[in-house]
Amino acid sequence: MGTQIQSLGFQEEHFRGHRFSSCNFSLKGNNDLLSLTQPEEIEEIHYHYALVGADILETNTFSSTSIAQADYGMEGMVYELNRNGVHLARRAAKRAEKHDGRIRFVAGAIGPTNRTASISPDVNDPGFRAVTFDDLCIAYAEQIKGLIDGGADLLLIETIFDTLNAKAAIFLKKYYTTYHDFRHDNRSVGACTFRPDTDCFLVFSCPCFSLFHRAQLCPWC
Repeated sequence: MGTQIQSLGFQEEHFRGHRFSSCNFSLKGNNDLLSLTQPEEIEEIHYHYALVGADILETNTFSSTSIAQADYGMEGMVYELNRNGVHLARRAAKRAEKHDGRIRFVAGAIGPTNRTASISPDVNDPGFRAVTFDDLCIAYAEQIKGLIDGGADLLLIETIFDTLNAKAAIFLKKYYTTYHDFRHDNRSVGACTFRPDTDCFLVFSCPCFSLFHRAQLCPWC
């Protein structure tokens, strides 16, 4: 997603759009914000990925947490960024399905934030932490709620360089799928079925392994 966005050559005005034209922060580089200011372009990127063979479309929400968005003054947009990110990927998936009859799934991307809970950013103060576990839980809770409300099929916890950050994301995912109604209709792909009595699939990326929480069948068996 990131490289495809960069190839579009967007400048500050493209990131701002009309909605955020008066924002006091520089918004260039906030790729996730394009889901609100350039939604057609983001949907088109998803659509092209689907047409060339992608079975799962990853939402444009890698940095859609209040912690990461604080650099742009966009903490208040986190829920909308995540919900709309799912909607754009879903529309692209449906368009592609109409084109060739293949079902695609939408993975809600959950990134590492730009803070680490395990390491001090100050070499002179090794005990200092720029973010706490509780801070991360609050941030991931808001992100996951937006992804779930948007209708994501999977939650993709990806490229997290700090295992404590990842633990916070996993904790919140388990909380929401335990206490919130995150269910899907029967849908099949190959020999696998997404059943309404199971949670969404939870997929980890970097390091590469998968945990299918309460799933009856692996989607790739």
